[in-house]
Amino acid sequence: MDIGKNQVPYSRKRDHPQFQGMRRSVYTSSSERPTLESQAEIRSSCLPCSLSDTETKQTVQKTYNDDIAKVVEPASKSSLERVQSMTTDRRSNSEEDKSVEELKSTNSGKGKNTSHPKIYLPHSAASFYSGNLLPTDTSVLGMCPGIQRLNQYMKYRKADIKAGVPGKFLQAVIGQEIADVGSIASTIMYAFFLNETQISKQLCTVPIINISRTDFNTHAELKWLLRSCRVEEINLVFVDEVDLSSYKFFGNLKIVLLNGDKLPVKQEGLKDALVDIFNRKQDSTCCTLVAEKFAETMPEILAGQGFSRLLLSGILLDTADLKNPSCTPKDKYITTLLINGAGRYGCDGLYQMLKYKMFDITDLKVRDILLRDFKKWTRVAGKPSSTGSRLTVSNIGMSSIGISVKQLLAREDSAAKEVVLFKESQRLQLLIVVSGYYDFQKIFKRDILVCSSSAELMRNFLHFFNTNCTNLPLKVLDQLDLIDELRAFEIDNKLTSRRSIERVLEEFGGVLRKQ
Repeated sequence: MDIGKNQVPYSRKRDHPQFQGMRRSVYTSSSERPTLESQAEIRSSCLPCSLSDTETKQTVQKTYNDDIAKVVEPASKSSLERVQSMTTDRRSNSEEDKSVEELKSTNSGKGKNTSHPKIYLPHSAASFYSGNLLPTDTSVLGMCPGIQRLNQYMKYRKADIKAGVPGKFLQAVIGQEIADVGSIASTIMYAFFLNETQISKQLCTVPIINISRTDFNTHAELKWLLRSCRVEEINLVFVDEVDLSSYKFFGNLKIVLLNGDKLPVKQEGLKDALVDIFNRKQDSTCCTLVAEKFAETMPEILAGQGFSRLLLSGILLDTADLKNPSCTPKDKYITTLLINGAGRYGCDGLYQMLKYKMFDITDLKVRDILLRDFKKWTRVAGKPSSTGSRLTVSNIGMSSIGISVKQLLAREDSAAKEVVLFKESQRLQLLIVVSGYYDFQKIFKRDILVCSSSAELMRNFLHFFNTNCTNLPLKVLDQLDLIDELRAFEIDNKLTSRRSIERVLEEFGGVLRKQ
């Protein structure tokens, strides 16, 4: 049999519906089909070699886009509708329409295929089938029910503060005057715990962060942690945003103190309103004890990854990743209950990430760097006023930084002047900037920058330092061009701790008070 004579040559054809518009627009005859051999001709016909060719290309492209839209959009819509029909118990019809529009608008840039303008490509298959795009920052956890309840609680309590807490007692949960993760996390969580478990409807329990919002904004680790846990920062109430003395004056203030047996100096006049102290003995970290409270009453809330990460971070930093000698067996046990909060980092990785963020000053100005780790010695003067507050006098302050003095003064053109302005804004007579850093040879070094209100005070301090601190020899940094109010030194003894410098300042402060 002569089979070869009647055999039709094979040609591969693309019959997918997406190419229907291309076939109609490029070929005049419906019987013609684009084969592999004709691909080069099709591509070359689209090149704008002349004005007439450009007009032809625009016409073809417009027809092609319209036809692709007719074919692809119903297919995409039907796929999304199938996914959304399986989640009708979680979304309303309006939310479904919104998610479709959001998917299209999000993929209008990067996710859009430039060859097919009307085809919207998701960033991943998982995001397509769930109807939502994955967050670009992988450190941000998914929203859990516990964090949703926490955000709603803080939002309502802040609204109550703005309204003056009408008809209720303000129960302020407040910690020590420290801007660290453990203090802020335990303040927020313990206030939430009291709100969830208290019976009395006469109490408006509010967590009061015992630092200013400006101070909070200089701590990258705090902002990163709250953002990764999905805690809404805008709903926090800081101590400079509420007048606690006025609530005490009208007799509707109750204070719950965390981590200590007495209020900080600034709130000493409010001690009559103190009704409870949590973690007075400080046997374990405060976050450990708060997590223990939740485990005993509502353990299911600790399953939320964001909720558990907030408490876990406080424990890890307060115990130096469970390696501090003061770390207790209870701290380690509670950490195992909260380990889900570590996520993909693991406990060690989460601790290292928080430590890294603590020293991240990339976006900070000189004033913010000085304010990050700032301490000043105050003394109480005079009798209590009608509101219970007493005058505090500050003579000396100390800022600890993780870069050299030379790097600090090089961050801005007016960096030296900013140091002087910071001293004046804190109403100090003497400001000491203590620098601890590693140079290019990975050798640890420590510098100090002294800013005084007068030349006489500068001489007195340097004489006191050289006389009483022979183990802390100072070497003048001559290469820096400083203004009259500033002096910079390098401490030759590399083993000098920050605490030893604090003791010197405390002793010198006592000398100033006697003068």
